[in-house]
Amino acid sequence: MDMSNPAVFVNAEFLKEHVGRKVRTVVQVVQSDGDKVIGKSTDEIQLVVKGNPPNGLSTFVEVIGIADTIQSIEAEIWTNFGDTFDVNSYDKVCRLANGDYKHLFI
Repeated sequence: MDMSNPAVFVNAEFLKEHVGRKVRTVVQVVQSDGDKVIGKSTDEIQLVVKGNPPNGLSTFVEVIGIADTIQSIEAEIWTNFGDTFDVNSYDKVCRLANGDYKHLFI
């Protein structure tokens, strides 16, 4: 595993703090239009994920890529997370990873 450029756990609230950096998040797919996905972050805010999503996206998808604006990510890796997902727990992880415990995540 390459740890030279780790991806920060983010929700939409924390994405704005990491523009230009590698991030990872889970979105609930709302709409998929070929080269972009409109998704709802675990904190209920809409994000745009750009790139080439695989065919057959599940309801919840993890993306790893570069935060290119405060509301969008240029995805490098897409991972289907299934049709059920505990968004509240993931949101808590994002808050820990960007708060007092960030040293444990990066």
